[in-house]
Amino acid sequence: MGNTIRVVVVDDHDVVRRGVVTYLMTEDDIEIVGEASSGNEGAELVKNVKPDVVLMDLMMEDGNGIDATKKIMASLSDCKIIILTSYYDDEKVFPALEAGAFSYMLKTSSADEIAAAIKKAARGENVIEPKVAGKMMTRFRRNGTLPHEELTEREMEVLICIGNGLTNQEISEKLFIGIKTVKTHVSNILSKLNVQDRTQAAVYAHRNGIMNES
Repeated sequence: MGNTIRVVVVDDHDVVRRGVVTYLMTEDDIEIVGEASSGNEGAELVKNVKPDVVLMDLMMEDGNGIDATKKIMASLSDCKIIILTSYYDDEKVFPALEAGAFSYMLKTSSADEIAAAIKKAARGENVIEPKVAGKMMTRFRRNGTLPHEELTEREMEVLICIGNGLTNQEISEKLFIGIKTVKTHVSNILSKLNVQDRTQAAVYAHRNGIMNES
């Protein structure tokens, strides 16, 4: 990504979308490269303009945010999708994260918080609404024990790196291990923690105080 973060905003409420866009346009390092009022329109737009970050509403006509996220991830896997919604029930949260959403925020967030989340996403740092993170931790817990107790010492090191937003290549260089070995460790971590992706693994690490061990 260059110095300017290229952003697409997808929301079927014109007032909300225009308000977010208007504010973000005041940020020197953010460029709005497109707007869409539906999931299908948004997925097609993203395919054409290839933004760095997408602000995605969930509940829309003509393609919801979850389906749009799946389509975008299939064609532009490096894109960071930030879900911005009013909903945080299980039926919305987990499908969105499993579809590939990078961050999950509520519309009660301030404009400054949204702008900050976009900049963090551009750096590979995710933001998860505390209410959502709590739901994720409830799902993670099994029989009174925590899944990370099953990780090896090296896997814990890799998990901390994931929590810090490092890529596989950066983890390889930091820990002096091969990229294939890193991928194997990441796969094992996701399996042992019973999570779908790196975003959920990072949330797990932060919520369980694992990052304090780094």
